[in-house]
Amino acid sequence: MAIPTIETERLILREPRAEDFAAYAELMASERAEFMGGPFDKKAAWGMFCHGLALWQMYGHGSLMIELKSTGQCIGELGINAGPFYPEKELGWMLYDGHEGQGYAFEAALAFRSWAFDALKLPDLVSYIDDRNAGSIKLVERMGAVRDDNCVRQDPEDVVYRHYNQGLTA
Repeated sequence: MAIPTIETERLILREPRAEDFAAYAELMASERAEFMGGPFDKKAAWGMFCHGLALWQMYGHGSLMIELKSTGQCIGELGINAGPFYPEKELGWMLYDGHEGQGYAFEAALAFRSWAFDALKLPDLVSYIDDRNAGSIKLVERMGAVRDDNCVRQDPEDVVYRHYNQGLTA
């Protein structure tokens, strides 16, 4: 499957590029990566960055970078994760420092979730969120996802929210 480019009003969601790694590694080395199991050294960050690309080949979905249409600046990443460390397909996101609170993650996550439901015909997705990450919990609830305390977690401390594909017909 070709990696899609998805456009929203303010954003371009596009395939990761080598030049995106420096900002990604910086975030993963920071205290902000605590909600994702970090901070991580550069070697671990590289493995995660490449994981997002490899998922496209293996599962037909993976990571996309979030780019501002107005400037071309890459401001974060989102992905649909899968594999041996993910009990279910997971929709996740992260923004680089200084880009929170402007609705970018919400806009990007809604667009990518819609693409996943349309292109992959998934009945649902989950979001695994560290229980201390109030911003992501607020965002996922705003997206209309429902807390699911009965599903298997990626990490025992995570809270899990389920996104249902409302457009799926039997």
